[in-house]
Amino acid sequence: MKINFWSTIFLAGFFLINTSCKQKTSSTDEETTADTMEFVPNPVAVPKQEVKTLETGQSAPDFRLPDVYGKFVSLSDFNKADVLVIVFHCNHCPTAQAYEDRMIDFSNDYKGKSVALVAIMPNSALGLLPEECGYSDLNDSYKEMKIRYEHKKYNFPYLYDGDIQSVAIAYGPHATPHAFVFDKDRKLCYNGRIDGIEKPGAANSEDLRAAVDAVLAGKPVETPVNKVFGCTTKWAWKNEWGKEVEAKWNALPSTLSKLNEAGIKELVRNPTDKLRLINVWATWCAPCILEYPDLVQLQRWYGQRNFEFVSLSADNPEHLDRVEKFLDKTHSPVTNYIFDGKDKYKFIEAIDPGWNGALPYTLLIEPGGKVVYSYQGPVDLLELKRAIVEHPLMGRYF
Repeated sequence: MKINFWSTIFLAGFFLINTSCKQKTSSTDEETTADTMEFVPNPVAVPKQEVKTLETGQSAPDFRLPDVYGKFVSLSDFNKADVLVIVFHCNHCPTAQAYEDRMIDFSNDYKGKSVALVAIMPNSALGLLPEECGYSDLNDSYKEMKIRYEHKKYNFPYLYDGDIQSVAIAYGPHATPHAFVFDKDRKLCYNGRIDGIEKPGAANSEDLRAAVDAVLAGKPVETPVNKVFGCTTKWAWKNEWGKEVEAKWNALPSTLSKLNEAGIKELVRNPTDKLRLINVWATWCAPCILEYPDLVQLQRWYGQRNFEFVSLSADNPEHLDRVEKFLDKTHSPVTNYIFDGKDKYKFIEAIDPGWNGALPYTLLIEPGGKVVYSYQGPVDLLELKRAIVEHPLMGRYF
């Protein structure tokens, strides 16, 4: 069979179009439609604008947002539910974390009652600072939403609105968490708090349950609007304060002091009221210098609380200038020490007699010297963050 020039062009074009639509999803290798293609987040600057909270009786604004696996979810996907609950929720906020289990319990209790719950993460990465993550092991990035979703085993969709925040702007959540309850016709019947007590175990979503029960019974909600308490929505245009904080951090100097064997023992004894993270590293240790910037960021995350990060270089003291250069380059405005001695075995014993001396080595130490976390080699940063934030001196909640 002869194939002419135009047939060849057509077939080539068809092949390119067909193959360009084949992308791998987060859970399978099968071909998929545009709705389930891998989602790549792209937070962008959003023009400053007035945001008004949806009023009672108004219709639910439509949305189409990706869940944590990249599948797009729309308002119409909940058409079968007589009541739709939308909670604007996030990872980093201590109040949002305090309500996670209650949201899971609510979803379980109303399963089979024609009630759907969906959580939407409204915050822009451009509006969230490391210093605002002091009560969390995670920020509000799309990637870390999936981590929280799987770690807590959410039984409801968790959707991302952090790129242009169009859905959050349309609904107007003041803070996280902020609940909105809609009837069968998707008219707003309630918005506000989930309940009146933040502390986990002290309440059971009473305000949300009362609103949903009223709507299910065809009755008006007794209190259709309640105030909310939590972390403010991180709008992309509210970044001036962030720029100031970033500038102040970048202006802090990186200093280096020498520390002898006795000083190291005192460092490990930790005679402070803070949780102390010590990282032992060296400029000649590739894994050390690769993980080091992430460890410095922990000071920004948790440094406003009962926490401090201390770096301890195992370089020989005659290489002090090399260490200083690295600390300046990576910007390490924390407490930085270099061992002022050459007997590395005394150095090892002073830090931890149970340590075999391989670098890097990281310890998390309570006041008084009790080691609550130690790891030889590059740390699992998420595991370390959880060890910090879940320690009794810290905690996820107020």
